[in-house]
Amino acid sequence: MPAIDRESPVPPYVQVANALRARIDSGEIPPGRALPSLVKLEDEFGAARDTLRKAVQVLKDEGRVQTVRGMGVFVLPLE
Repeated sequence: MPAIDRESPVPPYVQVANALRARIDSGEIPPGRALPSLVKLEDEFGAARDTLRKAVQVLKDEGRVQTVRGMGVFVLPLE
């Protein structure tokens, strides 16, 4: 997965959310599995943690993921 395109008019958090959503939709990250940690996402996308948190919040707002305190952010099954 490429780093964030800083020249794009699409905000970085939306680019990250889109990339994670594509992985969920393709089954690469299936329901019940955790998203990569913020540290791994930071390395992969070259984005600040606040940007990554905002991207994950977009997926939470869509009902795609949920946080399990102390364990991570997990993909929810589509209903």
